[in-house]
Amino acid sequence: MSAQIERMAASAADEAGNKRRQIVEGARQVFMAQGFDAARMGEIARAAGVSKGTLYVYFENKEQLFEAIVGQECLAHAEQIFDFDAADHDVERVLTRLGIAYVQVLCRPGGASPLRTVIAIAERMPEVGRRFYETGPAFGIARLQAYLRAQVTAGVLTVEDCEVAAAQFMDSCLATVFKPVLFNFGAAPANERIEYVVKIAVRTFLAAYRAG
Repeated sequence: MSAQIERMAASAADEAGNKRRQIVEGARQVFMAQGFDAARMGEIARAAGVSKGTLYVYFENKEQLFEAIVGQECLAHAEQIFDFDAADHDVERVLTRLGIAYVQVLCRPGGASPLRTVIAIAERMPEVGRRFYETGPAFGIARLQAYLRAQVTAGVLTVEDCEVAAAQFMDSCLATVFKPVLFNFGAAPANERIEYVVKIAVRTFLAAYRAG
Protein backbone atom coordinates (compact mmCIF):
# COMPACT_ATOMS: atom_id res chain seq x y z
CA MET A 1 0.00 0.00 0.00
CA SER A 2 2.86 2.36 0.84
CA ALA A 3 4.45 1.87 -2.61
CA GLN A 4 1.11 2.55 -4.28
CA ILE A 5 0.66 5.77 -2.30
CA GLU A 6 4.17 6.88 -3.23
CA ARG A 7 3.48 6.21 -6.92
CA MET A 8 0.22 8.16 -6.71
CA ALA A 9 1.98 11.06 -5.00
CA ALA A 10 4.74 11.08 -7.61
CA SER A 11 2.18 11.02 -10.42
CA ALA A 12 0.27 13.91 -8.86
CA ALA A 13 3.49 15.89 -8.49
CA ASP A 14 4.40 15.28 -12.15
CA GLU A 15 0.95 16.36 -13.26
CA ALA A 16 1.17 19.53 -11.14
CA GLY A 17 4.59 20.31 -12.58
CA ASN A 18 3.36 19.82 -16.14
CA LYS A 19 0.33 22.00 -15.48
CA ARG A 20 2.50 24.75 -14.01
CA ARG A 21 4.80 24.68 -17.04
CA GLN A 22 1.75 24.80 -19.32
CA ILE A 23 0.48 27.90 -17.52
CA VAL A 24 3.88 29.61 -17.59
CA GLU A 25 4.20 28.99 -21.33
CA GLY A 26 0.72 30.40 -21.96
CA ALA A 27 1.55 33.46 -19.88
CA ARG A 28 4.81 33.93 -21.77
CA GLN A 29 2.88 34.07 -25.06
CA VAL A 30 0.42 36.65 -23.72
CA PHE A 31 3.10 38.84 -22.13
CA MET A 32 5.19 38.80 -25.31
CA ALA A 33 2.19 39.71 -27.48
CA GLN A 34 0.50 42.30 -25.25
CA GLY A 35 3.01 43.44 -22.65
CA PHE A 36 2.63 43.17 -18.90
CA ASP A 37 0.04 45.90 -18.25
CA ALA A 38 -2.35 44.83 -21.01
CA ALA A 39 -2.25 41.12 -20.14
CA ARG A 40 -5.26 39.72 -18.26
CA MET A 41 -5.48 36.53 -16.24
CA GLY A 42 -8.46 35.34 -18.31
CA GLU A 43 -6.45 35.66 -21.53
CA ILE A 44 -3.53 33.84 -19.92
CA ALA A 45 -5.84 31.00 -18.86
CA ARG A 46 -7.15 30.66 -22.41
CA ALA A 47 -3.66 30.72 -23.90
CA ALA A 48 -2.57 28.05 -21.41
CA GLY A 49 -5.63 25.87 -22.05
CA VAL A 50 -6.75 25.85 -18.41
CA SER A 51 -9.67 27.27 -16.49
CA LYS A 52 -9.27 30.55 -14.65
CA GLY A 53 -9.84 28.65 -11.39
CA THR A 54 -6.95 26.30 -12.17
CA LEU A 55 -4.75 29.27 -13.01
CA TYR A 56 -5.36 30.80 -9.58
CA VAL A 57 -4.47 27.52 -7.88
CA TYR A 58 -0.91 27.94 -9.14
CA PHE A 59 -0.51 31.72 -9.26
CA GLU A 60 -2.28 34.40 -7.25
CA ASN A 61 -1.80 37.13 -9.85
CA LYS A 62 0.03 38.05 -13.03
CA GLU A 63 2.89 39.56 -11.01
CA GLN A 64 3.70 36.08 -9.65
CA LEU A 65 3.45 34.67 -13.14
CA PHE A 66 5.79 37.24 -14.59
CA GLU A 67 8.29 36.69 -11.77
CA ALA A 68 8.22 32.95 -12.51
CA ILE A 69 8.88 33.54 -16.21
CA VAL A 70 11.68 36.02 -15.56
CA GLY A 71 13.36 33.76 -13.01
CA GLN A 72 13.08 30.71 -15.22
CA GLU A 73 14.49 32.44 -18.31
CA CYS A 74 17.33 34.14 -16.48
CA LEU A 75 18.52 31.01 -14.73
CA ALA A 76 18.19 28.82 -17.81
CA HIS A 77 20.48 31.08 -19.82
CA ALA A 78 22.79 32.10 -16.99
CA GLU A 79 23.57 28.55 -15.91
CA GLN A 80 24.60 27.66 -19.46
CA ILE A 81 26.59 30.79 -20.23
CA PHE A 82 28.31 31.30 -16.88
CA ASP A 83 29.60 27.77 -16.52
CA PHE A 84 33.31 27.88 -15.69
CA ASP A 85 36.07 25.46 -14.85
CA ALA A 86 38.36 27.14 -12.33
CA ALA A 87 41.18 24.85 -13.48
CA ASP A 88 40.96 26.20 -17.05
CA HIS A 89 43.63 28.91 -17.12
CA ASP A 90 43.15 29.88 -20.77
CA VAL A 91 41.44 33.11 -19.76
CA GLU A 92 41.39 34.53 -23.28
CA ARG A 93 39.50 31.53 -24.63
CA VAL A 94 37.13 31.38 -21.65
CA LEU A 95 36.24 35.07 -21.81
CA THR A 96 35.80 35.02 -25.58
CA ARG A 97 33.40 32.09 -25.34
CA LEU A 98 31.51 33.79 -22.50
CA GLY A 99 31.29 37.18 -24.18
CA ILE A 100 29.99 35.88 -27.50
CA ALA A 101 27.37 33.64 -25.87
CA TYR A 102 26.27 36.44 -23.51
CA VAL A 103 25.76 38.98 -26.30
CA GLN A 104 24.03 36.47 -28.56
CA VAL A 105 21.48 35.61 -25.86
CA LEU A 106 20.68 39.23 -25.07
CA CYS A 107 20.48 40.25 -28.74
CA ARG A 108 18.47 37.27 -29.97
CA PRO A 109 14.98 37.99 -31.37
CA GLY A 110 12.74 38.75 -28.39
CA GLY A 111 15.69 38.67 -25.99
CA ALA A 112 15.35 42.31 -24.94
CA SER A 113 11.58 42.15 -24.39
CA PRO A 114 11.69 40.84 -20.79
CA LEU A 115 14.24 43.50 -19.86
CA ARG A 116 12.10 46.27 -21.33
CA THR A 117 9.10 44.99 -19.38
CA VAL A 118 11.04 44.71 -16.12
CA ILE A 119 12.40 48.25 -16.49
CA ALA A 120 8.88 49.55 -17.15
CA ILE A 121 7.35 47.99 -14.01
CA ALA A 122 10.28 47.85 -11.56
CA GLU A 123 9.50 51.20 -9.93
CA ARG A 124 6.00 50.18 -8.87
CA MET A 125 6.88 46.48 -8.41
CA PRO A 126 10.43 46.46 -7.06
CA GLU A 127 10.24 42.77 -6.20
CA VAL A 128 10.07 41.92 -9.90
CA GLY A 129 13.14 44.04 -10.58
CA ARG A 130 14.99 42.51 -7.65
CA ARG A 131 14.27 38.97 -8.80
CA PHE A 132 15.32 39.76 -12.36
CA TYR A 133 18.61 41.23 -11.19
CA GLU A 134 19.36 38.43 -8.73
CA THR A 135 18.72 35.61 -11.21
CA GLY A 136 20.30 37.41 -14.17
CA PRO A 137 23.06 40.03 -13.90
CA ALA A 138 24.01 39.36 -10.26
CA PHE A 139 24.18 35.60 -10.87
CA GLY A 140 26.45 36.07 -13.90
CA ILE A 141 28.72 38.56 -12.16
CA ALA A 142 29.11 36.26 -9.13
CA ARG A 143 29.99 33.26 -11.33
CA LEU A 144 32.54 35.23 -13.36
CA GLN A 145 33.93 36.83 -10.20
CA ALA A 146 34.60 33.37 -8.73
CA TYR A 147 36.38 32.27 -11.92
CA LEU A 148 38.55 35.39 -11.97
CA ARG A 149 39.43 34.97 -8.31
CA ALA A 150 40.58 31.41 -9.06
CA GLN A 151 42.84 32.74 -11.81
CA VAL A 152 44.29 35.34 -9.43
CA THR A 153 45.04 32.56 -6.94
CA ALA A 154 46.71 30.57 -9.74
CA GLY A 155 48.89 33.54 -10.64
CA VAL A 156 47.37 33.95 -14.11
CA LEU A 157 45.70 37.32 -13.40
CA THR A 158 46.35 40.27 -11.14
CA VAL A 159 42.98 41.80 -10.27
CA GLU A 160 42.34 44.20 -7.41
CA ASP A 161 38.55 43.77 -7.35
CA CYS A 162 37.20 40.70 -9.14
CA GLU A 163 33.57 41.78 -8.81
CA VAL A 164 34.20 45.11 -10.52
CA ALA A 165 36.39 43.47 -13.17
CA ALA A 166 33.67 40.90 -13.92
CA ALA A 167 30.95 43.53 -14.24
CA GLN A 168 33.14 45.78 -16.40
CA PHE A 169 33.99 42.95 -18.76
CA MET A 170 30.33 41.99 -19.22
CA ASP A 171 29.38 45.60 -19.92
CA SER A 172 32.23 46.08 -22.38
CA CYS A 173 31.04 43.07 -24.40
CA LEU A 174 27.73 44.89 -24.96
CA ALA A 175 29.32 48.10 -26.26
CA THR A 176 27.62 49.33 -29.47
CA VAL A 177 25.66 46.07 -29.95
CA PHE A 178 23.00 45.78 -27.24
CA LYS A 179 21.53 49.24 -26.65
CA PRO A 180 20.42 49.65 -30.28
CA VAL A 181 18.50 46.38 -29.87
CA LEU A 182 17.13 47.35 -26.43
CA PHE A 183 15.69 50.61 -27.75
CA ASN A 184 14.53 49.13 -31.07
CA PHE A 185 16.98 51.42 -32.85
CA GLY A 186 18.56 48.64 -34.86
CA ALA A 187 18.39 44.96 -35.69
CA ALA A 188 20.35 42.26 -33.89
CA PRO A 189 24.05 42.49 -34.75
CA ALA A 190 25.64 39.91 -37.03
CA ASN A 191 27.82 37.27 -35.39
CA GLU A 192 30.87 38.83 -37.03
CA ARG A 193 30.15 42.14 -35.32
CA ILE A 194 29.59 40.42 -31.97
CA GLU A 195 32.88 38.55 -32.22
CA TYR A 196 34.70 41.75 -33.21
CA VAL A 197 33.40 43.69 -30.19
CA VAL A 198 33.95 40.83 -27.74
CA LYS A 199 37.54 40.27 -28.88
CA ILE A 200 38.29 43.95 -28.25
CA ALA A 201 36.76 43.59 -24.77
CA VAL A 202 38.92 40.52 -24.09
CA ARG A 203 42.11 42.21 -25.28
CA THR A 204 41.37 45.25 -23.13
CA PHE A 205 40.67 43.05 -20.09
CA LEU A 206 43.89 41.07 -20.49
CA ALA A 207 45.95 44.19 -21.07
CA ALA A 208 44.76 45.44 -17.70
CA TYR A 209 44.79 42.24 -15.67
CA ARG A 210 47.12 39.62 -17.16
CA ALA A 211 49.82 38.80 -14.61
CA GLY A 212 53.34 39.92 -15.49
